[in-house]
Amino acid sequence: MAAPDVAADRVVDGPTPKHAQLREILRRTIEQELPPGSPIPSERELAERYTVSRLTVRSAIGKLVEEGLLTRARGKGTFTAARRMELQLYLMSFTGDMRRRGLVPTTEVLERAVEVPPPPTASALGLAGGRPAYRLQRLRRADGVPLALERGWYHPGPVPGLLELDLTQSLYEQIARQYDLRFDHARQTVWAEAADRETARLLGIRAGAPLLVFRRISTTRGEPVEDITSWYRGDRYQVSMQLDPTLPAEHGGIP
Repeated sequence: MAAPDVAADRVVDGPTPKHAQLREILRRTIEQELPPGSPIPSERELAERYTVSRLTVRSAIGKLVEEGLLTRARGKGTFTAARRMELQLYLMSFTGDMRRRGLVPTTEVLERAVEVPPPPTASALGLAGGRPAYRLQRLRRADGVPLALERGWYHPGPVPGLLELDLTQSLYEQIARQYDLRFDHARQTVWAEAADRETARLLGIRAGAPLLVFRRISTTRGEPVEDITSWYRGDRYQVSMQLDPTLPAEHGGIP
């Protein structure tokens, strides 16, 4: 077997492009040695250290920025990015999830209103056409960093006066305390989306940055109460899940 052409700490001639070799060297350094927010050497310093061109360095760094391992700050340099949090798909409030991670959650209420929801939401909540629902938009932070934007609709029947509660606190905890209701089931859909200007402004990211979007319809005692869509920063989150080879019953299993 031929010897590999990528050395542990140097860039060598061989079939693997030099920018790819340097990228893996930098990746190991970032993941094993540098805490989040650490500056990395300048392009010139890296070019001299590994005896490569600045174009090679720029290519390697650019790819790591795309992957979310590095971030550029205009006029300041390039830094290691904050580690992505694992976002597991289970029914828990943002507040509860952040507390479980040892972070301090805070919530800013951006909008609250009583309005007629769009047809897909009215259908999801089981509301007859023209009936109003509670609309709530909140910005969620952890340790002061904006992480998610939530836009939710709530069926007013089970939770009358919902908008009068302290909506800067955990909504699930208040619903449990005020109405003796707990969400016991939810159907969730996940997709990727580029941040529009307003969402980017609220989350402190650039327009077009990647977002993870979750739409969840939550029920209690078989009745739908919540239809919420949440936009999570793609540079701070990654989704993890456990899989097994068994398909849902309606698909008949794996042949």
